[in-house]
Amino acid sequence: MDAPLAVRARGTTKCFGDVVALDCIDLDVAQGQIHGLVGPNGAGKTTLLGLLLGLAVADEGRLEILGTPVGRALAAPDGVAGFVDGPGLYPSLTARQNLAALAGLRSRDARTAGIDDVLDQVGLTDVADDRVRGFSLGMRQRLGLAAALLTKPRLLVLDEPSNGLDPVGKKHVHGVLNRLAADGTTVVLSSHRMDDLEALCSEVTIIATGRVVFSGPLGKLSTEDRELDYRLRTSDPQAARRLALDTPGLRVVDGSDVGAWQDTGVLVVRAPVPALDDLVVRLVRAGVAVRELAPVVSPLEAAFLALTEQQEVSR
Repeated sequence: MDAPLAVRARGTTKCFGDVVALDCIDLDVAQGQIHGLVGPNGAGKTTLLGLLLGLAVADEGRLEILGTPVGRALAAPDGVAGFVDGPGLYPSLTARQNLAALAGLRSRDARTAGIDDVLDQVGLTDVADDRVRGFSLGMRQRLGLAAALLTKPRLLVLDEPSNGLDPVGKKHVHGVLNRLAADGTTVVLSSHRMDDLEALCSEVTIIATGRVVFSGPLGKLSTEDRELDYRLRTSDPQAARRLALDTPGLRVVDGSDVGAWQDTGVLVVRAPVPALDDLVVRLVRAGVAVRELAPVVSPLEAAFLALTEQQEVSR
């Protein structure tokens, strides 16, 4: 059976005056899934996140969140938490005081319940009593995540959660989100960082000019007939280049400058998956060791660029 849906949108449309921010959006997000939202600036991502958080209401269409139809009144749906355009924090208060104030707005009995736990989850225990005005952007993002976790949401909506995070902070936040999803919480996040989306998400939705141009598993973006550029580093660059030039369906796109590829030992080849597989077989048969073979641009980023450019042209 199909997994139950945390988000179901059909024909969801939102306009601001004459500007169509979302144009008949269809979207399914399964419960317990980390679902990525990607698109150019102005594509409608923030508007869609705002609808999920109850910060705006759709003009047309149907939107169900956690199995409940969303009405026409501004209200945060039960079981949903998160932030868009960065978390709203009080700079003059400490991290702990910020969370206590936010908890107090929701319930007087919840002023301290769970605060230490969520601070520990996001790795801010050591700065819990420091004022937020001295926090870096990444620390503020983690505190915003902690605030969202206070309510133990079943749907967590995050806008650029890795913004400003150093590698350690990013690893920490990724761990938190993966554990939440493993425990059944649904996460919908937007990001311009393709590497974050590929590391975290089982499915993504690409939006361009207010429309969904792709929605589904990441694997569907890596179809075998799609050509991608790959970095190839081997034990014998000259032999690798000769074999690459002789492989049907494959082109050497970076390597005409002999001095450059001889100095670095790296070729860039353009090929669909079958031709790339053929090259690897040829290299192995020739006794050439493959030390690196990776996309220059990730499959998600390549699909994003192709689909959004295509959408712009068709307007």
